[in-house]
Amino acid sequence: MLFTRNKTLAAAALLAAATLTLTACGTDDGAGGDPVSVVSEEAGSQKAATLLDKPFEKPDLVLTDTNGKEYDFRKETAGKPTLIYFGYTHCPDVCPLTMNNIAVAKKQLPKDQQDKLRIVFVTTDPKRDTSAALGTWLKGIDSQVVGLTGDFSTIQAGARTLGISIDPPRKDDNGKTVSDHGTQVIAFSPKTDGGYVLYGEDATVEDYTKDLPKIIEGEAP
Repeated sequence: MLFTRNKTLAAAALLAAATLTLTACGTDDGAGGDPVSVVSEEAGSQKAATLLDKPFEKPDLVLTDTNGKEYDFRKETAGKPTLIYFGYTHCPDVCPLTMNNIAVAKKQLPKDQQDKLRIVFVTTDPKRDTSAALGTWLKGIDSQVVGLTGDFSTIQAGARTLGISIDPPRKDDNGKTVSDHGTQVIAFSPKTDGGYVLYGEDATVEDYTKDLPKIIEGEAP
C-alpha cells in the first residue's frame, strides 16, 4: 500500500464479522466498537483513522430513505466521498455522539466540500426507526444526512460485508429495547468507491474536522 498508516488490519480478519465487538447503546459493559484484529500499531500515534490494508467494497444495500423512497446505496454514492454508520435513534449515547461529531465537523468545511460529502445513517432497529422517525431524529443533527431503514436481515447482511456485526434488537434486564451493534464509521473514497478508512467510537470532532478534507479528495488522513 502507498499509505503511511497508524494501524494495519488483517484483511481476512476484517471480513469476519465475528472478530468485531458489539456495543449495546445505553449499557456500560466495557465493549468497544473497534475491531480486535489490529495486528500492528505505530508507536505514539494519536491518529483516530485506521487505514485498511484491503478496502471494503460498498455493500449492496437497497433500502428506504426518510422520504419513503428507495435508496440504492451503491448507485447513489458512486464516485462520492461517503461515510456510513449503523446505529439507531433510541440510542442514548454512542450513536447521537458519533453523528453529532461528524455533523459538527462537516459544518466547518467550505460549502463546496460539504456538498460533495455524503453521510449515511443506517438503522439497526428498523421496526421502531421508520422513515418518519429517522427524518425527525436526523433533522436535529443534520438534515442532509441520508437516513435509511428497511428489512433487518438486509441491513445486517450489508453491515457484515463491512465487518460490522449487528444483532436483532433485544430487551435488556430492565425491559428496555436495545440494539447491539458495531460502532465503526467507514469512509469510502470518491476515487475508487472502496471503504478505505475506519473510525471507532472514540473519534472526536477534531479528528473528523482534520480528516474530512482529505477523505473528500480520496486521500489518506
